[in-house]
Amino acid sequence: MAYDYQPQSLAGKSVVITGGTTGIGRSTAQRLLADGANVLIFGREEKALQEALQDLQSGGGQVHGLTADQSKPQDVDRVFQEADAKLGGVDILINNAALAAQSILDSDYSEWQYVVQTNLLGYMACCRQAIDRMKRKGAGHIVNVGSMSAKGREAGSDVYVATKSGIEGFADALSKQVSEQGIKVTTIEPGLVGTDMTASNTPPEEQPQKEREGEMLTAEDIAECIRYALIQPARCAIALVQIRPQKQAI
Repeated sequence: MAYDYQPQSLAGKSVVITGGTTGIGRSTAQRLLADGANVLIFGREEKALQEALQDLQSGGGQVHGLTADQSKPQDVDRVFQEADAKLGGVDILINNAALAAQSILDSDYSEWQYVVQTNLLGYMACCRQAIDRMKRKGAGHIVNVGSMSAKGREAGSDVYVATKSGIEGFADALSKQVSEQGIKVTTIEPGLVGTDMTASNTPPEEQPQKEREGEMLTAEDIAECIRYALIQPARCAIALVQIRPQKQAI
């Protein structure tokens, strides 16, 4: 019997990456560009955007970018209008932009509201925009980057945990609705990753040592995991991946 496995090519695919200017988003853009995908990234800060675009220009595909805040519906609209103009639509959405957050006991309502608008409602808004476009093509793939905090539920991080648990449930239910239209929904839940988001707990200068010792993952590890989900044959749907450092106990 012949070995029947042919990964999908990402060459020429149109990809929108939220939070694509730093960390996991930027590494994912770099990896998918190397496969020949055409990528649109966005983030909130112009300086980080320009640094990312300069770094990513050497990739195999086209890269475009803009500044936007996904907590704002009008900014989400603008991002996908730009995707239509520069990429001709959306084949793949990588929902990655997120904010760290602590407990309701250590912050106020306006802070919780902004985190929820960014980490959860922003994901929902981007999914809706992407699905509207994917339905017309009869195919598409959404990858929601969550967190193993949805499982670990660490004390003192209840606001963040609420958003990441919400993403897990949202993605699972959504996938059941859009699968018949050829649209896949994958959730990737990393453990500790050496990025700017974790810098408040682990300074950047200490992260490489923790990565070498298996106490933290790298952004590139998550980018490879995302790529793995994307290249599976059309018959395969990777629903949920939990990936953690070897020495991290959850």
